[in-house]
Amino acid sequence: MAEKPLKDRIIDTALRLFEKYGYHGVTVDRIVTESDTSKGGFYHNFKSKDELLYHIHDVFITYVLNKAQKAYENYKTPTERLYAIIQSFVKVFHLYKPHITVFYQESTYLKPEYSEKINRKRDEFKQVIFRVIREGIEAGEFRPELSVEITGMSIIGMVNWTYKWYNPEGPLTIEQIAKYFADFILHAVLREEMKEKPSISRFLLPSLFHSYSKEK
Repeated sequence: MAEKPLKDRIIDTALRLFEKYGYHGVTVDRIVTESDTSKGGFYHNFKSKDELLYHIHDVFITYVLNKAQKAYENYKTPTERLYAIIQSFVKVFHLYKPHITVFYQESTYLKPEYSEKINRKRDEFKQVIFRVIREGIEAGEFRPELSVEITGMSIIGMVNWTYKWYNPEGPLTIEQIAKYFADFILHAVLREEMKEKPSISRFLLPSLFHSYSKEK
């Protein structure tokens, strides 16, 4: 197996150390030692420990933002777009679980120059979701009485909490969990008559969870 690039080794080491000891409990020297590199190697890839923390935050936020933007571009209806966004949003907790854990533990230590960049991307992601919900209401797919902002923030808040309980070794895969979230959210936002349409009902797939519940 090929050895990981130096930058990846530094990030992996920092993630492990930050998660265990906290941002201020870890020095550049310790990251250098445990990633088997040199200070020169560290500073070739990152200007500072602050920039390294920013990079850890930026990786997964950029991922979900790019996925949301592509979902908007690649799909035509609000339901399709919302389903695709939820799928990629949930799956990020499997792909970048250590990054997200460090984000929630250490985000207060980001310097203003970095936190502004992160917050800008978080707001862009939020606005994509707001836009999809607004267009879903206007298209007659989503319930007209919904508040765009409250609905959007509820979705973000609910999915974000996944980092607290998701277990990669648990009984359900991240794909199954993503389908469950999508089913739950779409049932909440869709107009009742929309749920019967084949073009929409194909996104409502509770059967595998019913069978799982029966086994329990």
